[in-house]
Amino acid sequence: MTNTLFRRDNNLEKIVNILDFLILVSEINNSRYYMKNIVKTINAPAPIGPYSQAVKIGNTLYSSGQIAINPETKKLEMDSIEIETHQVMKNMEAVLNDANMTFDDVVKTSIFLLNMDNFSLINEIYGQYFTSNFPARETVEVARLPKGVNLEISMIAIKD
Repeated sequence: MTNTLFRRDNNLEKIVNILDFLILVSEINNSRYYMKNIVKTINAPAPIGPYSQAVKIGNTLYSSGQIAINPETKKLEMDSIEIETHQVMKNMEAVLNDANMTFDDVVKTSIFLLNMDNFSLINEIYGQYFTSNFPARETVEVARLPKGVNLEISMIAIKD
């Protein structure tokens, strides 16, 4: 009878060890999933302050606002509101691409405008980058933007 108890205890101990191992693996996977990953691409302008281009946690990307700095020339592209808007969207696309995402993954955008009179032109260009399943959005006129730009856009994206 002692031999049978020993076997049961030994099997129980093995089961407990296996369960402990599975819990540990689960915790490691969850900690990786929720790790804060900094997105940094040379295909978008480098931050002009103490912030990151974007932060990815799990399958969610939080981008900082992008302005119309050309990452190759390091100069602002502000010859027209159309050119400026396209540069902002290209910069956002570069950040999304670095996180293995596209505009289809964007669930929320924030648009900050210096002048709401430019809204229709900006909206038309913005719409060229989003073709379906449009994200939620707010557009706000502000008194001033960094480097005297007319437009800044930030996004939140989630990849299934």
